[in-house]
Amino acid sequence: MKKYLLIICVFIMQLSFAQESAFDTGEWFKFKMSYSNWLKAGNATLTVKDDKINGKDVYHVVGKGWTTGMIKWFFKVEDRYESYFDKKTNIPYKFIRNIDEGGYTKDIEIDFDHANNKAYNHDKKNKVKAVFDTKPNIQDMVSTFYYLRNRLDVKNIKPGDEVMVDMFFDEEIYGFKLKYLGEETIETDFGKIKTLKFRPSVMAGRVFKEEESLTLWVSNDKNKIPLRIKADLRIGSLRADLEAFKGLKHPFKIVVDN
Repeated sequence: MKKYLLIICVFIMQLSFAQESAFDTGEWFKFKMSYSNWLKAGNATLTVKDDKINGKDVYHVVGKGWTTGMIKWFFKVEDRYESYFDKKTNIPYKFIRNIDEGGYTKDIEIDFDHANNKAYNHDKKNKVKAVFDTKPNIQDMVSTFYYLRNRLDVKNIKPGDEVMVDMFFDEEIYGFKLKYLGEETIETDFGKIKTLKFRPSVMAGRVFKEEESLTLWVSNDKNKIPLRIKADLRIGSLRADLEAFKGLKHPFKIVVDN
């Protein structure tokens, strides 16, 4: 199970889309995760707060992930991710990653210099500092989620279309690619929801069976809430579902049967 929860959280935090602002301060999501569709694996939350960095008004998003139940007995996960990004442009100024995954730990803080396309990486655990070249409008793994919600126009997207975002993660630039599959109505804890269905491309190998091992669904409304994600792993499968929410900026639409 090592890093499976982290990988799912990464994709949860990257998949929502809208033409206008889809979120605001006070938004909060909680997700439940299950392994092979029956064993509870853990939970994850995302919280949007107000903050300031160098005198600039920013959104401060805190993401947490942890294992629960039987899995926690043999593989304990406690992850925390934080991103500080501009309220107008959504570009990140600071990213924090503090994780403990079955004894595998990292304590990283990254400061972004967008004027010079640099990322200042501070590995606090190993007391190492390094500078990396980036690209214009680079995102971190948390800010990507919110950037896409406010930048992509799903009204004009067609099945088969792909979107790309450059994301800085683990000391390198990751080209995140997402294919749009179409619309689908799914059953959730809140009722039937109209969704947009996507398939991210991932690296096949140790964790995933193949490049198209992930499928996800986001609400087809102005919030673009990530409702569900499924991952086919080399051993078993992992699923994440939205369990609770509050502070949505727009009405959450539920399908009512006549």
